[in-house]
Amino acid sequence: MRVCVTGANGKLGRGVVAELLAHDHDVVATDAVGAPGHLSDLGVPLAHADLTDLGQAVDILQGVDAVIHLANIPAPGIETPANTFTRNVSMNFHVFHAATLLGMARVVWASSETTLGLPFDVPPRYLPIDEAHYPLPTSTYALSKVVSETMAEQMAAWSGIPFVALRFSNIMALTDYEHFPSWQHDPQIRRWNLWSYIDLRDAASACRLALEAPVSGARSYVIANADTVMERPTTELLRACFPDVPLRDDIAGTGSLFSTAAARRDLDWRPRHSWRDEVTGHARSA
Repeated sequence: MRVCVTGANGKLGRGVVAELLAHDHDVVATDAVGAPGHLSDLGVPLAHADLTDLGQAVDILQGVDAVIHLANIPAPGIETPANTFTRNVSMNFHVFHAATLLGMARVVWASSETTLGLPFDVPPRYLPIDEAHYPLPTSTYALSKVVSETMAEQMAAWSGIPFVALRFSNIMALTDYEHFPSWQHDPQIRRWNLWSYIDLRDAASACRLALEAPVSGARSYVIANADTVMERPTTELLRACFPDVPLRDDIAGTGSLFSTAAARRDLDWRPRHSWRDEVTGHARSA
């Protein structure tokens, strides 16, 4: 396919561009930041586009078969709550609407684990968390993703175009793993997202597989690693931080508290990289 990647100059964007190129897709890379040509190390020029403007969204998506839409304010607290909501929803609507106007084959886009209740100041209703725990937004950032998932449902129904939302956990590049040992003394440090993460390489492969999977309508999937960021067994973490939350499935070793069963089933995706393989002295135990 000829695929447009928005937010291509970001952490995940660059990983997705590399993943698509490695699997023989033709890539159009766009972002609002970064010097044009900045992705030349990947062999792809970078085109500037402000996706809060519908005309620019339509222009950049001309001539492509599908879009992997990653361009958003990436987390709460970076901009004001109102600006975070307004800009994200505007960008998402314009990309979605442009895709329907142009008759594209598919929209894959970055939703978020925050739609599921983060930072869990109110404990989860049950564990492990799956897609049915949605929606529990606690910030305007999370709300922007919930609103956009609703838009995607309606636009998929109108257009017949598959819309695939990926609810990414905290995305970690190789250089991020050096911080993991510093968290081990206190389970409260990473309590906010149930000690979850997703390796950048696995997040990128989820985008590619969502592009290719035989799905229809609007779908949303949890994308998280199979293990936690901690050395302690997950049951020990739960006793310390969430002792009263009911468990629907047994959690062995350092297994994740986010279920990715739906993504495994529908997208044929599974996480293949663990921080334990990258940090000396830490063996897999999930």
